[in-house]
Amino acid sequence: MTWLLAALDPVDGDTAWGLIDLGIGMPAQGTFKLSELAGIVGPRKQPVMRDLYFQPTRTLSEYTCLAEQDGAIPD
Repeated sequence: MTWLLAALDPVDGDTAWGLIDLGIGMPAQGTFKLSELAGIVGPRKQPVMRDLYFQPTRTLSEYTCLAEQDGAIPD
């Protein structure tokens, strides 16, 4: 699963908007709660982790277009 956060609601600081890929071949833009991500535990008991080294090489629109074509977020 991958979430590309593009914006954060400054009022509640928890509602984010971006590109969401749940690994089922249907990535889409939408909203999600950071607090809900914090509660997810993976199959090896690993929590959702932030990739501190991710450097975007495309705009969110480009990532979305490619993800819709490929069924997954590239890079």
